[in-house]
Amino acid sequence: MKAWGSKRIGELSKRWPKDEAGQEIPPAFFQHIGGSELDVEMAINLLEAYDIPVLRKNTLDGDLGTVLLGFAGAGADLYVPESLLEDARNIVSADILEDEDCHGEP
Repeated sequence: MKAWGSKRIGELSKRWPKDEAGQEIPPAFFQHIGGSELDVEMAINLLEAYDIPVLRKNTLDGDLGTVLLGFAGAGADLYVPESLLEDARNIVSADILEDEDCHGEP
């Protein structure tokens, strides 16, 4: 993850899951989010609310756009730990099964 060059890498590295050997689990491409900066931040915050750490990589000239405009106009690619990829997809697609006991039904 150090090769990503993000400002958040230090903080993110502490939360990133590790395998049995203590090595960080590799990041897997989760999805591209185009549109506004708000769309990107909402997706990141949703995943992080479920304790899924997210790496963000601005696409195309996104880093330059961030400097000049304050946001990456081309959107961003989001990456999550390989071991949490399916969970992240389920959260975003809302394919979460609810327990019948939650609603007081038998």
